[in-house]
Amino acid sequence: MNITKEQIDDLNAVVKVAITKEDYQDKVDTILKNYKKQANIPGFRKGQVPMGLIKKQYGKAVLVDEVNKLLQDNLNKYLTEEKLDVLGNPLPKQKDDFDWDQEELDFEFELGLAPDFEVPLKTKKAITHYKIVADKKMISEQVERIQKQYGKLVSKEEVGKNDEVSGKFENEAEGIDNQSLLEMDKLKNKKAIESLVGKKVGDTVTLKTKGLFKEDYFLSSALGIGRDKADNFDTEVSFTITEINERQPAELNQELFDKLFGKDNVKSEKELRERIAEDSEKQFEQQADQKLLNDVTEYFIENTKFELPTGFLTKWIQMTGDKELTPEEASEEYEKSEKGLRYQLIEGKIIKDNNLQVQFDELKEFAKGFIKSQMAQFGQMNPKEEELDAIAVRVLGNQDEVKRLSEQLMSQKLLNLYKEKGNLKTKEVTYENFVKEVYG
Repeated sequence: MNITKEQIDDLNAVVKVAITKEDYQDKVDTILKNYKKQANIPGFRKGQVPMGLIKKQYGKAVLVDEVNKLLQDNLNKYLTEEKLDVLGNPLPKQKDDFDWDQEELDFEFELGLAPDFEVPLKTKKAITHYKIVADKKMISEQVERIQKQYGKLVSKEEVGKNDEVSGKFENEAEGIDNQSLLEMDKLKNKKAIESLVGKKVGDTVTLKTKGLFKEDYFLSSALGIGRDKADNFDTEVSFTITEINERQPAELNQELFDKLFGKDNVKSEKELRERIAEDSEKQFEQQADQKLLNDVTEYFIENTKFELPTGFLTKWIQMTGDKELTPEEASEEYEKSEKGLRYQLIEGKIIKDNNLQVQFDELKEFAKGFIKSQMAQFGQMNPKEEELDAIAVRVLGNQDEVKRLSEQLMSQKLLNLYKEKGNLKTKEVTYENFVKEVYG
C-alpha cells in the first residue's frame, strides 16, 4: 500500500491511496474459505461447494468490504502520523469508471485542513469585567422580604394598602372562576387599589385586567388562565373577598437569624446585612463571569481572522448529513454553522497553546462541588465526604454527565485564563445598573 498527499493550497489537500492485491488477498481468501465451510447452497453438501461458485457469489462483496476496512484504518493512521489537522472527515472523490478487478486499486480523498493562526489573549481593546455590588437599597429590600416571608398573618376586617386578600375572580363569558391570593403591594392600577381599600369579607369589586399588576405575569396565575391568553388580556372581572390578612414582619432577632443561617452564625442585624451582601455578590459574580466569557468569545470571533476551506466544508455538509442536501441547502447550512466552527477552532487553539487539560481528579472535585451546592438548596449544609464521593462516582458513571461537567470545568479554566492574562477593565456597578447596561 502506498499513501501520498498532494497539497492543493494551505487549506485543501488530496490524499491518494494505492492498494495492491498483496494488501488484501490473503484476508479475502481466508474469509472465502470460511464461507465455503459454512455455505448452504442447493445441490451441494455443506462444505463441498466449489470455490469458484463461492467466489462468484461472495467474492466481490468480500473484496469491497476488506478494501474499505484497509482504507479506513490506514487513512486514519496516516492522518495521525502526519499530524494533519483536518476539518470534518476525508471525502472520497467519486470515479465513475472505477474497476474493482484491477490489479491496483487507486483511491483519492479530499481533505479540508484547519488554518494556522494565533490568538493573542492580551486583546487590543480592553474588555469590561463587571463587579456587581449589593447596594444599601438592595440589602434593605432583601431584609424586608425576609421579614415578610417569616412574618405572621393577622386577620383583619377591612382591606389595607399592604394586606393579603383572598378571594375569587370571576367572568362567566371568559370562563374565569378562580380562587386566588391578591397581594395589595403587587397591584399597579390605582383605581383597583382604591376600590379594594376599606372593603370587607363578602364584598365584591369589579377590576380591569389590563395593567392590574406591576408585573404582567401575575395576571395568569391570579385568573387561572394560560400565559398566552393573559398577554394583552383586556376585560373586567369581579373579585369577591373571602379573607383579609395583614402580614406582620418578623422581628430581627436571634431566633430568626438561627432559622436562616444556623445557630449563632449570625448574631446581629449588622451581621445579617453583611451576610446578605456577601451571598448576593457571590451569585452576582456568576452572572458577571458569564457576561465576561460571552464578551471575550464574541471578541475573538470578530477579531481573529483566518480563512476556512469553505468549498470543502460545504461539500462535506452536503454529503454527510442524514439526507443529502442540494448545493444551495448545504451552502445555507454552512453559513449558519460557520460562526460556531470558528469559535471551536479558536477555543481549541487557546486550550492547546495554554495546555489546559481536564484531569479526572479535578473533574471529580468539580462534580462534588456541584453536588454540594445542590444539596445545600435542600437544607443539607454539611454532607459527609464519603457521601459526596459516592454520589460523584455515580454521576461520573454517566458519559453525558461527564461531557457536561467537563465542558463546564473547561469554561471555568478558560475564564480563569482570561482573568489572568486578558486585557480587562473592572467596572463596579449595582445589580440594577448591571441589568440596565447588559440587557437594556
